[in-house]
Amino acid sequence: MALLSMKNICKSFFGKRANNRVCFDLMPGEIHALLGENGAGKTTLMNILYGIYSRDSGVILWKGQEVSFTSPREAIACHIGMVHQHFMLVPTLTVSQNITLGLREKGYPFPDRKALNATITEVSEKYGLEIDVNAYISSLSVGEQQRVEIIKLLYRDAELLILDEPTAMLTPQETEYFFEVLRKLRADGRSVIIITHRIPEIMSITDRVTVLRDGCNVVTEKTSDITEQELSQYMIGRQLNSIQREPIVPDAGREGLLLEDVSLKEKNIKGLDSISLQIAPGEIVGVAGVDGNGQKELVEVILGIRKQSSGKIGLDGLDMSSMSVLERKKLGIGYISDDRQQDGLVMDMNLTDNMLLKTHTEQQFIKGGLINARLVWEDTKKVVEEYAIKTPDLNTPLRNLSGGNQQKLILAREMAGDPKAIVAHQPTRGLDIGATEFVQQQLLQRRSKGCCILLISADLEEILLLSDRIAVIYKGRFMGIFPNTKDLNLSHIGLMMAGRTSEVREESL
Repeated sequence: MALLSMKNICKSFFGKRANNRVCFDLMPGEIHALLGENGAGKTTLMNILYGIYSRDSGVILWKGQEVSFTSPREAIACHIGMVHQHFMLVPTLTVSQNITLGLREKGYPFPDRKALNATITEVSEKYGLEIDVNAYISSLSVGEQQRVEIIKLLYRDAELLILDEPTAMLTPQETEYFFEVLRKLRADGRSVIIITHRIPEIMSITDRVTVLRDGCNVVTEKTSDITEQELSQYMIGRQLNSIQREPIVPDAGREGLLLEDVSLKEKNIKGLDSISLQIAPGEIVGVAGVDGNGQKELVEVILGIRKQSSGKIGLDGLDMSSMSVLERKKLGIGYISDDRQQDGLVMDMNLTDNMLLKTHTEQQFIKGGLINARLVWEDTKKVVEEYAIKTPDLNTPLRNLSGGNQQKLILAREMAGDPKAIVAHQPTRGLDIGATEFVQQQLLQRRSKGCCILLISADLEEILLLSDRIAVIYKGRFMGIFPNTKDLNLSHIGLMMAGRTSEVREESL
């Protein structure tokens, strides 16, 4: 008998169907992938199960009994837990406090924290979820925060764990570690639903896969009975286009983006150490490295968000070192943020207002000293069509759009006006294969128009696909910069990403 059955689930937002008679079954001890493009209705379906949204129609059976949760608390009481793509943790509390938050444990409101910590440690060790229970959430990496979220559910004895895009923010090493945890959960008889768009990961970890497209069921199959190519076509309804990177066409009249001995030191901590790089017009330089090795600092120094301690930053012969963020943007720099919800968009504002975040100073949208709302609306309507952004209308708040459509709006905004340089920080993070292909094609199109592009990505395959040269960063330093050729030694790149340059030299001898 199925552990969970969802039958003919329907849900609409602003008159647009997010789920249209969706059916989904989950067996005990199964890892089941819910696959689809951004906006296909995957997260909406699971939010209905978890009590965050109410369904318009349909039936949910849990262990054969009809249920209708009106809040996550009710779902958790039935041993159903969900880890959201953006974690629900309190940064100023410890791991232990976050895990027990909201529970009335023995001794409440002053429970025996030592005893609680012992129980949490026992749960974490059982599933290989190593964590310091006394550490503050703000000090943890993304992978460690995810472990806390999973331990929080296991501490509440969740029989079903719903994981929304669980690998979107993880490094390749953290992903492998995470998969081992999933296998242990399955071996313990627990069931897992993974909401994802990453097909290779589905093939390696899941038992079955259900594909949604435009809010409707497409197919449910055993993972062993289906190929990656078939899943790709079911997911986006077409074959993927091949990505072609043409040779660079030099532009002798421009210098491009220049960094000379750029360093950043804050509170006696070196964020960047003598970074030097020149990106020619029409060139993509990819920065490879494990997250947290100075990528964010490099981006923010180029944009002017942080002030470098020393060194020079220039664009086409103009020194930008002392310019403000706005002055640099006016000079022609576009920025695709790695965290669209935190510093790329204002989630409660609509599409038109978010486009205005960049264009509000441009004279073409100003009439009589005031912003011309009609022109802004027309411009936003145009980019929504050009970038195929799925939205009920232009007045929809950004938080009601899928992650992929949010990212497309950022792309449209930052590429408007033919920028001279683009800093793309994790531009495809959390995107499905169709949206990823679209973003990559857009970057290559800008490259062909002479734009200098700095691509920072945790996805080494993406860097190899798009970059003309590759810079390896470790602890705020460039360990080396290499032409991206067929002779590129990936094992050397991997060792340098870990800071092990001596092993690279020995292997080269």
